Amino acid sequence: MSITKKATALAVGLGLVALPALTACGSSDDGGDAGGGGSRTVTLVSHNSWAVSKDVLAAFEKQSGYKVRVLKDGDAGQAVNKAILTKDNPQGDVFFGVDNTLLSRALDNDLFQSYEAKGSDLVLPEFRVDQDKHRVTPVDTGDVCVNYDKAYFSEHELAPPTSFDDLVKPAYKDLLVTENASTSSPGLGFLLGTAARYGHDGWEGYWKKLKANGVKVVDGWEQAYNEEFSGSAGGKKAKGDRPLVVSYASSPPAEVIYADPKPTSAPTGVAEGTCFRQVEYAGLLSNAKNAEGGKALLDFLLTKEFQDDMPLNMFVYPVREGAQVPKEFTEFGPAAKNPETMDPAKIAAHRDDWVKSWTSLVLR
Repeated sequence: MSITKKATALAVGLGLVALPALTACGSSDDGGDAGGGGSRTVTLVSHNSWAVSKDVLAAFEKQSGYKVRVLKDGDAGQAVNKAILTKDNPQGDVFFGVDNTLLSRALDNDLFQSYEAKGSDLVLPEFRVDQDKHRVTPVDTGDVCVNYDKAYFSEHELAPPTSFDDLVKPAYKDLLVTENASTSSPGLGFLLGTAARYGHDGWEGYWKKLKANGVKVVDGWEQAYNEEFSGSAGGKKAKGDRPLVVSYASSPPAEVIYADPKPTSAPTGVAEGTCFRQVEYAGLLSNAKNAEGGKALLDFLLTKEFQDDMPLNMFVYPVREGAQVPKEFTEFGPAAKNPETMDPAKIAAHRDDWVKSWTSLVLR
């Protein structure tokens, strides 16, 4: 696997790798209709970490009669913003990759039309939202968490941090790198995790301590994980010098799966007391040219075949009841037992103000 693909896999499926331009892929023959309208082509717009096994996608195409065209459009935040700007003449029929940190922005801008996907009744209750209008379909979930380089902490005879409180202790000064909360999905997730942990009146005080303790902020996940983090196997040959990075609970199994030769244990670990739960959704775009194809594609995203296939392609957890979680996840990167969470309505009410305050506090 190339470094680019490995980095994308390690991005854990929530839209973390920012690229400058839209890229297209898939098995479709557009028949001259890039938007998918009036044809048997259905177009999925997503962030760069969308992935599905070829045989699983081929089975859907054969069964449904639709060819799937995929447009990958950078980081999750970038992709959502572009979809909103083009909603009157959308690039595709279905959008995949808006998560609970940005969901209200999409809904407030009428990005999606109502459609209750087949299999919605099998989505685990804790992941269901917008039940009165069914504008989005839950597809996957994952935890944003601080990851640590096991070798560093062993060599320095230092216990890795286990909580948000630990990160501001002198022992961990100048060790953490995180992503910009205004440009990066995991960066925003980490900010929301601190707001959930310390409250509306306490998170700024926490970040003042974190800044004083030498936290480093970079634009996105790829730079943080593959350039600044000392424990990454997926990036540049010259590793960074920061043994703590904001990433995902499923990054350690990705490190194992894509290593050659495979280690018997993950080289990285997760500080479970720093996790924030994200849920990722898909929706039928409001002005989709091929709405029927889009509905079929949304149905496909909730099938057991796709939900079972998804974890080892995008390194996220399924949301469908009874879907299989790979043994690599349970062995090397189990989901956090008590992650921080936040009601989408609270995120909607405070997100933009929090990001503005965070930017003023941390980046200036």
